[in-house]
Amino acid sequence: MEKTISGRGAGRTALVGAAVVGALVVVSACTSANAGQNGAGAAVSGIVVSGEDGLRTAVDDLRDLGITGVQGLIKAGGRTDTARSGVADTATGAPVPENGYFRMGSNTKTYVAVTLLQLVGENRVSLDDPVERWLPGVVSGNGYEGTRITVRDLLQHTSGIAEYLEDIPMVQSEEGFRAHRLDHYDATELVAIAMGRPPLFAPGTSWHYSNTNYVLAGMVINKVTGNSWEQEVRTRILEPLGLRQTYAPGDDPTIRDPHALGYKQFVPDGPLVETTELNATGGDAAGALVSTPTDLATFWKALQSGKLLAPEQMAQMHQTVAAPDVAALLPGARYGLGIVRVDTACGVYWTHPGDLPGWSTLNGVSPDGERVVVLSLASQAVDPTSTYQRAHRLVEDTLCS
Repeated sequence: MEKTISGRGAGRTALVGAAVVGALVVVSACTSANAGQNGAGAAVSGIVVSGEDGLRTAVDDLRDLGITGVQGLIKAGGRTDTARSGVADTATGAPVPENGYFRMGSNTKTYVAVTLLQLVGENRVSLDDPVERWLPGVVSGNGYEGTRITVRDLLQHTSGIAEYLEDIPMVQSEEGFRAHRLDHYDATELVAIAMGRPPLFAPGTSWHYSNTNYVLAGMVINKVTGNSWEQEVRTRILEPLGLRQTYAPGDDPTIRDPHALGYKQFVPDGPLVETTELNATGGDAAGALVSTPTDLATFWKALQSGKLLAPEQMAQMHQTVAAPDVAALLPGARYGLGIVRVDTACGVYWTHPGDLPGWSTLNGVSPDGERVVVLSLASQAVDPTSTYQRAHRLVEDTLCS
């Protein structure tokens, strides 16, 4: 189900990887059956991708674009194929570890949306509840009215609330990263930063990707349940699915072993800066989670196969609006509740990739959950758009062949 809404594009800081919990970049997950029906089996990337050998060719291709380390995983037809390319550490040349941990960035949003939608299904909160009901006085002043912004607006980025990341030093420059990478933030502080900027539009009238929306969504979960969003995600999603490799690190700046190091280029033609250790509280419910390819693929398969949401809530999640800057990277992309829909020549797929300084996560899943692809990239150029587009084409070939 879809509805039409005018679109105001998000700024590049929020959408193309310079931000802490970054961007919506998209890859295709199309069923082979749909590919056959639509005649879309030809490789658009120039690489024929099939099985483990094809996946290895794909991750090597991304490495050749300058990505230091790449992990790829495909689940399809009861089979799992994995491949790795590049190095985990540019100084030592150590190989990328198998099923290594990475910061998933904005994939976190889908977990948070699922949690809130489960609460909706339990009649504990409504998507049409005003934010003011649950967070009185939090969204106010400077033109903001929490009585006019709904829980749905938060999950769909139609609230008009500004992006707090514009004022987080860690994501703005190499100097800012080095000086502020261990800074702690709490949710109320992040929201207060956003409230210092005026609204972008009246609630429900346009679209703008803002991580502030999901920080507020995490706060709503806390008010409804009395528990942190991290605890609710753990008890409602991670534990039932056995996702033991997915976690919220809190103030711990390290990542569990094994993992590749993350690298980020902050300025054009500048050096790659090692960004592995950072305090992810600046991402909060918008992007703090850490995972592995296996766990992330398991989550997406479970979601689309109906194991996490009742049909009514799944339909609510899949109701989409126009998302201009996502569509600029992948034509036709639309935003649901914590999830992105893309229509391709070989069918529909769902996704929600994301970034943190040093990592980009791209994924896609078929509507029935039977085909899933995950890519983890352990370095970022100052403008990773071309890399993302190449990854999209490779993954489309992988899942549409």
